[in-house]
Amino acid sequence: MSPYDRKEAQVRQLLEGPHPAVPAGLAAAAAARGRRLLRRRRALRRFGWAVLWAAAVAFAVWAALTHPWAAPPSRVSPPLEGW
Repeated sequence: MSPYDRKEAQVRQLLEGPHPAVPAGLAAAAAARGRRLLRRRRALRRFGWAVLWAAAVAFAVWAALTHPWAAPPSRVSPPLEGW
């Protein structure tokens, strides 16, 4: 008998046997936990969008004030002609 067949036989034996009793408040506890997880996930998503929006606004303000697309002024003066 291969290890896979042995595991399959054990699983079938467990499924055919008596099922354990389910605690009384299990469904209510699972629903409450699910609501907490959804609320936390929604809050994290909103926080992430707020941070992304704030970063975009900060970048736009910085770009408007510093003009990073403009060439920096030349440090070498052009040659003088006609003296």
